[in-house]
Amino acid sequence: MSEEAVGEILELPQTDYQKQMPGEEEEAMAQATEISIESLEEGNVQFQDEVSAVKQVLFLDQDDDSSNSDYGSHDKPGTVLQRLMPDGNVLFPDIFQTNQLLFYERFKAYQDYMLGDCRTSEVKDFTAEYLEKVLEPSGWQAVWRTEVFEVLIEVVDVEYLVLKAAVELVTPFLCETKGCELTEESMKDLLEAKEHKVPLQELYVVYDESGEFDQTALAVEHVRFFYKHIWRSWDEEDEDDDFDYFVRCVEPRLRLYYDILEDRVPSGLVAEYRSLVSQCEEKYKEFMSLRNCISNSDSESELDNVSMVEGLKMYDDLESLKRKLKIIENPLLRYVLGYQVNSGLQSNRAKGPRPTGERMVHVVSSSMTVSQLQTLMRDKLCPDFSGEEFELQFHSDPLAAVNACYEGDVVVICPGHYSVNGSFSIPDSIELEGFGLTDEVVIEKLGKGDIFLDLTGANVKISNLKFVQHDAVEGILCVRQGKTVMENCVLQCETTGVTVRTSAELFMNICDLYGAKGAGVEIYPGSTCSLVGNGIHHCKEGILIKDFTDEFYTMPKITMMNNVIHNNEGYGVILVKPADLPRMKKTTEEDFQDESKENGGQKKEADEEEVPPAEGCVEGNNQFREPHTQEHTEGNDVITNELVATSSKKSQLQKKKMIELGLTMADDDLMSQEMFVSINGNHFKRNGKGSFGSFFY
Repeated sequence: MSEEAVGEILELPQTDYQKQMPGEEEEAMAQATEISIESLEEGNVQFQDEVSAVKQVLFLDQDDDSSNSDYGSHDKPGTVLQRLMPDGNVLFPDIFQTNQLLFYERFKAYQDYMLGDCRTSEVKDFTAEYLEKVLEPSGWQAVWRTEVFEVLIEVVDVEYLVLKAAVELVTPFLCETKGCELTEESMKDLLEAKEHKVPLQELYVVYDESGEFDQTALAVEHVRFFYKHIWRSWDEEDEDDDFDYFVRCVEPRLRLYYDILEDRVPSGLVAEYRSLVSQCEEKYKEFMSLRNCISNSDSESELDNVSMVEGLKMYDDLESLKRKLKIIENPLLRYVLGYQVNSGLQSNRAKGPRPTGERMVHVVSSSMTVSQLQTLMRDKLCPDFSGEEFELQFHSDPLAAVNACYEGDVVVICPGHYSVNGSFSIPDSIELEGFGLTDEVVIEKLGKGDIFLDLTGANVKISNLKFVQHDAVEGILCVRQGKTVMENCVLQCETTGVTVRTSAELFMNICDLYGAKGAGVEIYPGSTCSLVGNGIHHCKEGILIKDFTDEFYTMPKITMMNNVIHNNEGYGVILVKPADLPRMKKTTEEDFQDESKENGGQKKEADEEEVPPAEGCVEGNNQFREPHTQEHTEGNDVITNELVATSSKKSQLQKKKMIELGLTMADDDLMSQEMFVSINGNHFKRNGKGSFGSFFY
């Protein structure tokens, strides 16, 4: 009965019950009260049912999450895991697909369920306790997979502490071998020799739709992944056993694994890390073998003393390898100490000229018709490379062609779209040229870890090519040393664009650069950068000039002429400099005025905005300047004046320091490091913060 009905009963009009007989009045009131109580109870039950329904809807997602997690309550029937059909000729049953778990799924499993806050010495006990809680002790089938064979078995018991399962063969016998033949009888003999016990890590649980064995499949996967990618044999010897093993080792190694999986670590650093792991494993085995020999020896002979010295040296070598591994495994140290070193300073060494003396022309084409070959010979090869010292070599991959180059070689890339999985590391003086229009010769980088072009050659030339980079970690091109000339190229970036390192030279002419999430061009102190006729647009910043005011830095030489810098999010050109530069500026100007007075020179008026340019600086090169709009002219002049003023302050600071040191006879030309600046004819349009700005740090 509804609440309205109860209200009607309780609030009957007086005339309705006054008409009843006097004896019936009390009976009617009692009946009405009884009905109202029943109705209220009925309404309360209905209300509670509605609340329960609302709760069920509100917390539906949480229930689903719990059921889909590794260890949540699984109320719904059926599995939540995917199935995987095994490869091969034998018709094995499908297995659970557990090798594609996400980072947070493994992280949660190890932190919350398997390891917790255990110490290194407690890992085996915690793992056994975890398996005992979630692993079905028997009654499930699996594929026992080794490097030699795969066979279908059934688990009849599990020994949690030693991570082994007691198994039996399944009827009918299903087995696939690799390079050998195994019958059912020979497999039974093998199991007898192993006492029917096999490692849990080698088992892949057979798929079951009921969901009964989901946790078993996940538990086996977590143990397998842990001992393959996380655990190190030398962890048991760790001196920091009192600290949380998960925080110290599991989390950084797990993050590194997924960073490598997602191509977020340079391939060179990945190769170095894997090499270090192998070296450490080998060194640890040698050390343990030697230590066991010494501990089992009862004598104190000279040979034992030699072994002790050898063991100490092995221990030092092992500790050195472990420290290097920790640097790479730690995300911050990996970037600061490992990442930058590996990404640049350990580039491939220059090969020099070919031992036979000839030069090679490497022609790159995925396929070529006879007419295309004739055109290539007529327009390019015969006019430019008809000398006897040139030989031809054909490639389908531009990366392979560059890697095969020696000093003086030329790579000619025919029209096509080339996808490369790696980086162009060019330590020799070579030419890389596209044959055709720029948009017809496209080289696209697959993967995320490395810089696209890493240039260290003394004289490198790149022309008529389009480079495309996606979801990268490092920039698209870096000139680390030597001289690089780029002409008529297109650079489609995703991180930083072009970087010109200290002592390197870049001459970039008539190129188009866009899409950088950082700066389109980064200019380091002590570099030479000439930008003529380029388009730099749709980047975070157009051009970034690194701080060069430090006394240890030399000034860059910058030429910017007739570039169009537009539609960048920040500034067209930005200068990075220290935040205390205004104070430095005032001090140096006062010192400069005092020194001019003492030398009889005419005192110049100190002005915060106009600082006298240093010798050798060119302010805009006015005689070659063509008429422009006032906006463009002011942009060029502002950049020139700021760079000249900053270089002047640096020169004055250096001169003051020399005087303080008593080196008053020093030659001004030797003391001052001059910066040549030629900035004119550049167009700045629609940049988010303007044509020029400064970033103080």
